[in-house]
Amino acid sequence: MVLEKINQPNDIKKLNQDELVILADEIRQFILEIIGKNGGHLASNLGVVELTMALHLAFRLPEDKIVWDVGHQSYTHKILTGRREDFDDIRCYGGISGFPNRKESVCDAFNTGHSSTSVSAALGLAQARDLMGQNHFVVAVIGDGALTGGMAYEALNNASQMKKNFIIVLNDNNMSISENIGGISRALGNLRTAPRYNELKENISTALSQIPGIGNQLVGQISRTKSGLKQLVIPGMIFEDMDLTYLGPVDGYDIPAMVNTLEEAKRLNRAVLVHVLTKKGKGYRPAERHPEHFHGVGSFDIATGKSLTPKTEPTYTDVFSKVFCHMAERDPKIVGITAAMPEGTGLKKFHQQFPDRFFDVGIAEQHGVTFAAGLAAGGMKPYFCVYSSFLQRAFDQTIHDVCIQNLNVTFAIDRAGLVGSDGETHQGLFDLSFLSLIPGMTVMAPKNCYELADMLRFSAEHEGAMAIRYPRGTACSRMKEYRAPIEYGKAECMFRERDILLLAIGSMVETAWDVREKLKADGYHVSLVNARFAAPLDEEILERLADSHDLLVTMEENVCSGGFGEHVAALSEEKDWHWKVLSVAIPNQYVEHGSVSILKKQIGIDVDSVYKKIKKCLENEVQR
Repeated sequence: MVLEKINQPNDIKKLNQDELVILADEIRQFILEIIGKNGGHLASNLGVVELTMALHLAFRLPEDKIVWDVGHQSYTHKILTGRREDFDDIRCYGGISGFPNRKESVCDAFNTGHSSTSVSAALGLAQARDLMGQNHFVVAVIGDGALTGGMAYEALNNASQMKKNFIIVLNDNNMSISENIGGISRALGNLRTAPRYNELKENISTALSQIPGIGNQLVGQISRTKSGLKQLVIPGMIFEDMDLTYLGPVDGYDIPAMVNTLEEAKRLNRAVLVHVLTKKGKGYRPAERHPEHFHGVGSFDIATGKSLTPKTEPTYTDVFSKVFCHMAERDPKIVGITAAMPEGTGLKKFHQQFPDRFFDVGIAEQHGVTFAAGLAAGGMKPYFCVYSSFLQRAFDQTIHDVCIQNLNVTFAIDRAGLVGSDGETHQGLFDLSFLSLIPGMTVMAPKNCYELADMLRFSAEHEGAMAIRYPRGTACSRMKEYRAPIEYGKAECMFRERDILLLAIGSMVETAWDVREKLKADGYHVSLVNARFAAPLDEEILERLADSHDLLVTMEENVCSGGFGEHVAALSEEKDWHWKVLSVAIPNQYVEHGSVSILKKQIGIDVDSVYKKIKKCLENEVQR
């Protein structure tokens, strides 16, 4: 196997052209086998095998720096930098990350997990290089989907001022997670398919090369100048108009052509954009046909492409999708907004049923929030459907454009809490903290699938900004008998006893239920309250229960700092309630990748860990 010759950075440079062709096939098969077992990001990685190989042939790592936008297409990069033998445990707890990680390898120049950031980060690395008098190359790899994010254009605008070499590789596969939308997608489509550009360039080059003595020299000079052939045929191209030298488009599966283009880019003392055409899922038919389904996958059968993870129960996303469509049937003012995640956020069926009320803004969460605010100001009822970790990107817009104006925007926040194998850039650990501190923002979290449905229906009648956060994965269907109507700012008392009060919110209500059973078996008297609202807090129910309980245990799937527990503890001190408060939350740290069950145990928020914390707290009180 040629792949076995790749054991450390730059080993690829020792291979001949025939071996490179074999290596590409072997890498694809290797990735398929590992991701088929572990799950991971498949289609994007299959699409950039040759592109990554060309980058590693044209540059020398770790001296040269490659910054991958989003980073979920970095598997080949990891393989080529000596991590092949670590791949069996990719995205597993204790194994290597599915994204670039500076702690993992010096060849990972920058940690990336969210989109549209690579040009900014790489530009910073390039400027640092120049200020420190160094002489290496810096490359940003950005996808066409990431160009729907405004941050990319802020960086491109800044990059045009570069006076030394800076290379941007545009990986153009006409996809982000779902198919790209908007003006930039159309512009790139024109560049990809402009036959008169490619044909005329080829014809002129052929004619000039036949001039005896000077033909080839003329072709070389014209191809290297800013006013080259492409400007004769496609005037005013978007990148050239931004004062970036444009090279391409080049076939993303022609390694020699890509290497030659990258070598040409290295010779220019300015910002250069190399436009590379790739195909998501390349080399694996199921992924080529349905790249959106193979963006992020669980384990699957390679022969058929079918999932090996049986889906028997609906997920929270499924519940949201079904209820939201029913709501929209009854209320024509309801609209759905996504930032390039219609399937992941459950809006695919809504899009099919209500195409005029569906809006995909691209990978542009900031725009999405303010766009929702505008819709609300115009009399509509917008729902911005977004992953928790992606909403972080629009914090200012949430405050400034939605909450200050008290507009009727509902945030449907999927993947809240621990999400598992995507790791620290994707865990939704902060939304309870950063949303609860905003005046005028109502923050809710359901304990099960039925409560999510009730909260969604409640939101349609609510005046003002509201966030409903729910976790990834199978929706809890337990505790069905506890379904008190939703009242604004009111918690649900599920069991009222004395001594110990478990006050849980969202996914942690199920954990609290099981903890209570263990404590009851030990003879303790335990009350259980489903908080429902993180903001506003239900002060009335806490006031009623304070005198009859000695220990209050708050439980949340969110970081401690600024979270639900801290707000309850502050309220308890303000009201001079004389119970001890024990906060169960995620430590103030970034949580690595791994299965959610393993992560909960490691950070101490699973049933057994919470039970032990409460028992220790009770024993310490007795000893005092």
